[in-house]
Amino acid sequence: MEQFVLGIDIGTTSVKAVLVSSSGVLLDEASEGHDLLSPHPNWAEEDANIWWRNTQQAVRNLLARHPDQAGQIRAIGVSGMVPAIVLLDRDGNPLRNTIQQNDARALEQIQRLQREIPQEELYARTGGYTNQQHVLPRLLWVKEHEPEVWSRIRTVMGSYDYIVLQLTGVKSLEMNWAVESGLLDIRTGAWIEEYFAPFGLPQEWFPPVNPSIQVVGHTRNCEALGLADGIPVIAGSADHVASTLAAGIIQEGDLLIKFGGAGDILYCVEEITTSKELFFDYHIVPQKYLLNGCMAASGSLVKWFTNDIIDAKSPTIFKDLDKGAEKVPAASDGLVILPYFLGEKTPIFDPTARGTMFGLTLSHTKEHIFRAILEAVIYGFRHHIEVIQNLGYRPKQIIATNGGARSKFWCQIAADVLGQTVRSYPSHPGSALGVAFLAGMGTGVFTSWEQIHAFLTDFQVYTPNPEHVEIYNRSYRIYRDLYEALKPCCQQVQHLYDPVE
Repeated sequence: MEQFVLGIDIGTTSVKAVLVSSSGVLLDEASEGHDLLSPHPNWAEEDANIWWRNTQQAVRNLLARHPDQAGQIRAIGVSGMVPAIVLLDRDGNPLRNTIQQNDARALEQIQRLQREIPQEELYARTGGYTNQQHVLPRLLWVKEHEPEVWSRIRTVMGSYDYIVLQLTGVKSLEMNWAVESGLLDIRTGAWIEEYFAPFGLPQEWFPPVNPSIQVVGHTRNCEALGLADGIPVIAGSADHVASTLAAGIIQEGDLLIKFGGAGDILYCVEEITTSKELFFDYHIVPQKYLLNGCMAASGSLVKWFTNDIIDAKSPTIFKDLDKGAEKVPAASDGLVILPYFLGEKTPIFDPTARGTMFGLTLSHTKEHIFRAILEAVIYGFRHHIEVIQNLGYRPKQIIATNGGARSKFWCQIAADVLGQTVRSYPSHPGSALGVAFLAGMGTGVFTSWEQIHAFLTDFQVYTPNPEHVEIYNRSYRIYRDLYEALKPCCQQVQHLYDPVE
């Protein structure tokens, strides 16, 4: 008998739910949109209550279209942004907006921790130095700036952990949230206790850490969503890790570029390998690991341009801009953009970095700027690939997924800038499919990791244009040099409004 699995993804701009079958068919999907909130420079927040409301609505809409299959759901998986921080009170209610993984407000705390925690020891144990993605500096920001919130915290968890809690009533942390928190020893899988007490951080705030595939609870009181009680719910997955599985990346040498609200670059390896310019994750495929790059702004930069700069309301705005920007020469007539509009995580780890438009002239149009934004994101991807190559690895295939992969124009830019063939999955649901498949593996609905390839039938292949490759090679060098030249200015801007002594 055919069985079904529900996958839910808590993304930067929407909640998505998918229903997949044991026969390898993605039956349907539904989504509900929400906004990233940035009320101050470097801030990135969202409302966890809206995540839950959107989850309920998306699941209701999905199952209302498939009432017969709703009763045959055998497992649920949830993925989401990592490590977003959700702070709960004693009753399990959010105390404030979530602090997102691309939030860069905790600059002072980062600098202080870099002095107080031996950084080489931290790197040896966690695979990274203190940076804006880590949980501790952002929690210390709350402690120092919002003491009334701090005094009421009883639980700290991630985006998908919060939805798992709503579905099951069980508090759990998934392994890769813990890995990326900067508080976990990646080789022993244990919390590093000396990073808690000296900073007044109660370890009991953190729920038990579970492997992604582990069933941690069962649905309860979810009739309003169309779900029966007792459905197994796994610990879930970081969205970027679920995306690697959903794209069929299960062998060393496979590389994913993920065009989400943030930009992710995932490279599969078969041993624990760390880089001072990248993050590290456990793959949800056993005995596999991931070198992980994450750009703070990718699709969110495109959305900022269309919503806030040109105030576009047309439902076809992205297609229209693509069409117009295709007429602009490669490298945008000398316009080069640095995409550091939320600071930057990998590979530069600089929360003071700033978005920059360089080379503007009166001949440049909004189509030039749009194309240069798309190019900037791919320049960032290329920077990460160079870091991976410097470690001695070579991508054997490059896969593109998520929202930007629907743009033929953007995917062609990717092939041209990277100088390699890119295979995109334009209709691919990304993380939601990956975590649904994972839930199926954890409950016996699926029995082999290779079965993920049954879902990967709709793809397009883009090959580099040699003329564009040559132009982009030159423009990319300007991109790299530009940041180095402007780095001192970015640091000065950070202190522009400090009192004059």
